[in-house]
Amino acid sequence: MTARPYVLLSAAMSVDGYLDDTSPERLLLSNAEDFDRVDQVRAESDAILIGANTMRKDNPRLLVNSDERRAQRVADGKPAYPLKVTVTRTGDLAADLKFWHHGGDKLVVTVDSAVEKVRATLGDLADVVSVGPDLDWGLVLDELGRRGVKQLMVEGGGTIHTQLMAQNLADEVHLAVAPLLVGQADAPKFLSAANYPGGSTSRMRLLEARAIGDVVLLRYAPKERG
Repeated sequence: MTARPYVLLSAAMSVDGYLDDTSPERLLLSNAEDFDRVDQVRAESDAILIGANTMRKDNPRLLVNSDERRAQRVADGKPAYPLKVTVTRTGDLAADLKFWHHGGDKLVVTVDSAVEKVRATLGDLADVVSVGPDLDWGLVLDELGRRGVKQLMVEGGGTIHTQLMAQNLADEVHLAVAPLLVGQADAPKFLSAANYPGGSTSRMRLLEARAIGDVVLLRYAPKERG
């Protein structure tokens, strides 16, 4: 049986747990030094995943920005850029999003009812695969494992982070906590209400706590609960 990838959730959030505010412009929570750290983690990963909602809202390119890091990947026998992955149940993806037109290979994981719609929309911009009638995260990870993905970096959004944490599929969490308060009930949060493994008294193991300028990086092992 092919091994599933090591799943690393990466997010920057405000002190009160928000990924963004409700303004039209993206709220920059990290600082330059932390953005560089994220670039390093991307370079170390075999694939980077975001949800379709995040893609539509933020329209990211989702690249390894450092020339040196891309060169090192190539020297190590890897593509210059990690595989870029998105998941969608509806198939509502536009072909003009930046995600498709920058970097290397792209993959869309969807369901049976949307697979032909996505293929018709994207053409040869991405490989498209269905995991069946429902979006089963275990099957998503199995598919990525078959494609040689050993480390998967998940950059959101909050719905995907919540689902992976609730299903006990995240191996590591990187949280960059910014010294900001959003305080807007309609703003997106890192995690939503869910039945998390072990309940509210189950403590995850802390792997690292480190100041990066005015941001604090917290690394946790979600599967190691006491």
